[in-house]
Amino acid sequence: MDKTTILVYQFLSQKPVSDKNLLALKKMLAKKTGQGLVKNSEILRIYRQLVKQGKLAKNLALEEQLCLKKTRTLSGVAPVAVLTRPYPCPGKCVYCPNEPGIPQSYLSLEPAVERAKAAQFDPYLQVKRRLKQYRQTGHQPEKIELIVIGGSFSALPGKYKRWFIKRCFEAANQQVSPTLLKAQKVNEASKYRIIGITLETRPDMVNLAEIKLMRQLGATRVEIGVQNLDDRILKLVKRGHGQKASIKATRLLKDAGFKVCYHMMPNLPGSSLVKDRSMFKQLFSDQYFKPDMLKIYPCVVLKEAPLYQWYKDKRYQAYRDKDLLELLVRVKTDLPRWVRLNRLIRDIPKDYIIAGTKVSNLRQVLVKEMQAQGLSCQCVRCREARNLPIKKQALSLKISQYEASGGQEYFLEFVDVQDRLYGLLRLRLVKKNRLAGVFPVLSQAALVRELHVFGQALALEDKQKLKIQHKGLGAALLKRAETISRKNGFKKLAIISGVGAREYYQRFGYRLEQTYMLKELDNKLDN
Repeated sequence: MDKTTILVYQFLSQKPVSDKNLLALKKMLAKKTGQGLVKNSEILRIYRQLVKQGKLAKNLALEEQLCLKKTRTLSGVAPVAVLTRPYPCPGKCVYCPNEPGIPQSYLSLEPAVERAKAAQFDPYLQVKRRLKQYRQTGHQPEKIELIVIGGSFSALPGKYKRWFIKRCFEAANQQVSPTLLKAQKVNEASKYRIIGITLETRPDMVNLAEIKLMRQLGATRVEIGVQNLDDRILKLVKRGHGQKASIKATRLLKDAGFKVCYHMMPNLPGSSLVKDRSMFKQLFSDQYFKPDMLKIYPCVVLKEAPLYQWYKDKRYQAYRDKDLLELLVRVKTDLPRWVRLNRLIRDIPKDYIIAGTKVSNLRQVLVKEMQAQGLSCQCVRCREARNLPIKKQALSLKISQYEASGGQEYFLEFVDVQDRLYGLLRLRLVKKNRLAGVFPVLSQAALVRELHVFGQALALEDKQKLKIQHKGLGAALLKRAETISRKNGFKKLAIISGVGAREYYQRFGYRLEQTYMLKELDNKLDN
């Protein structure tokens, strides 16, 4: 063993885990080796090597102590963002940057774009390198949420889309497969499983053929650029579609079982603080919309976008940060408990922004302002239990019911006395599903669109005491969904499962049929 390894071994063999002791170890190493403070990732590497050699016992507390950026996997999965290659977009939106050699709407210095460029937009390398980063920083990336970005996925050639997703599966599987179908089959039992795939596209590009392809690829969530609900504003910014396209896309996606995330853009040309406030109210009061998730990207002026000329000609003016903050405080306060606010601002480097907010930590600033006003947000993200210990008997099941996109939605959630969220399930009931022609399996079937248990992502075989994951919450939610479906006259339950989650549902009697996990429901009604 080298000198550093020997010192780490001696220290970890004798000292209990604490921040104080880790700092003492780093100072001691710096003094003995004449180098700077060693990184957590290096100590973690040495520790794992010693465990593998049988010289140290596995220490879960130490692993957690050394884990960097714990929030990355606190929602129960390891998100892996991959960019598609640059390809022309059919949209002509005035706010959208068009930098040569970069996917439409993205900028070369955005962190995700820099990683993709370093890999020459190779999907295999992007996934492989991201998983390596997770492991080096102490995370367990066994359950992967693959997020495909790079503009409108639907605008890409079909052959490229299939190849791209196949290569992502191969990177997770750590082996090459002859077909996408084979790669998916391997992933069902792989160490690193893709339990969900997110695609982003335009509302006017969502149709039956595209939905069928999305399911063949293994997609479970679709993000659509709705941007605004006012047709006059959409026309002014040359969006290329109106409100009707968003309504149609939302219903088609929900009827196919997808989770639906809207991208919304306040401060567009032609809008105002009053109009934007009204738009967000309509978003969750009008049954034609009601997305499951939301990303709010306030409009900013970029040199690479046509809006820059409008700004120079004084045809456009951005909101003051103070006004934008007050708008978002009201929006966030009004969010229903069944929606998740995924993001509040794009990760755009300040140097690109000519006008508009440059506050990169907008969410933190917003939360602080809300606390000062005595306000709170009840969205899914704000209530996630994350890494809190769990005592199942202290949880209660709460069920919310609402109408959305021509169907009845049930939002089931396990919460504690402080309303912190430990697990959720989205159940959709539609008597006549228009997607049954494309997927006969959905005929007269209730639909589980999401099943999610929160907490630090654990290895698939890991069942740490008091950790939220692997504590039977998912099974309990699924059982109640089956009961609700029976009571409403449905004979079967279909789940839009990610490829890597199929094995989980098989334990409860579900089988794979037409890309969905299906179970025939008996007539027994549980109490």
